[in-house]
Amino acid sequence: MPSTRKTTVLITGCTPGGIGHSLATEFHRRDCHVIATARNPDVLKELEAEGFSIAQLDVTDQASVDACKIETERLTGGKLDILVNNAGRPHVIPILDGEMDDIQKTYDANVFGPMRTVKVFIPLLIKARGLVANISSNSSQIPYLFGGIYSSTKGAIDVWSRALRLELEPFHVRVMVAMTGTVKSNFAGKTHRSLPENSLYMPVKDKFEWRLTYSQNHGTYDTDRYAKAFVDSALKGEGWFGGLIGGSPSWFWCGGMATTVWLLTLLPRVMMERILSVYWGMGKMKRQIEEAARKRVD
Repeated sequence: MPSTRKTTVLITGCTPGGIGHSLATEFHRRDCHVIATARNPDVLKELEAEGFSIAQLDVTDQASVDACKIETERLTGGKLDILVNNAGRPHVIPILDGEMDDIQKTYDANVFGPMRTVKVFIPLLIKARGLVANISSNSSQIPYLFGGIYSSTKGAIDVWSRALRLELEPFHVRVMVAMTGTVKSNFAGKTHRSLPENSLYMPVKDKFEWRLTYSQNHGTYDTDRYAKAFVDSALKGEGWFGGLIGGSPSWFWCGGMATTVWLLTLLPRVMMERILSVYWGMGKMKRQIEEAARKRVD
């Protein structure tokens, strides 16, 4: 009897310690053929020794994406069942303090990166009637203190994914957006930005520094727990009645505070923003900034 073809999965951004690495491990545990990628594939040697396929992939580099597609065709026989757009770049800084070159790099990784991979890998996905899974964030739905630049990249992914879902319907390719809450990973542990000396927010520098590691200290999900729930949803397949029943969800909410954020999205935006203003302590921050301004005048 011919052997059954394994479900093929390519995941961007699989550096150890992050969500992508846990997703790769969980898909592999479910007997999928996982292609784990990273800008530096040397960090994935342990996965390769365990039977994973590994490949170099920098989603900000068109030549790298093109080369990875060729390698994926070779590894899978031309079909890709699931593309997980996980690679990304954190960005915590007050919007007014953002440097444009830095902001553009974040958009290149978080927005244009997934756009590149989908455009290049779509022939393989169409052949498999596959799934595009985009890692977004709860922060795209709420005013996220000092996280507006990062949140806006995920908001762009949300809107793009909705249109992409419609445009791919004729080709039987589905789109799942992972509305990810706080999850334990090395993502927030990367090199932090500092407030510039002339920042208007210097009087609340302590609040900014508290915010840098917020995702790792507030309702934070275990990464493996998140990965299991994600893979459960991704592997449900097409379902019935055009995916209305039993298939992979269009929107996957999971992670710390995900339910809370989802409930907040049901409120009028003015009310939601007032609630978040209280939560972030904007009243106290305002008083601190005003007091600092008065001292400078005196």
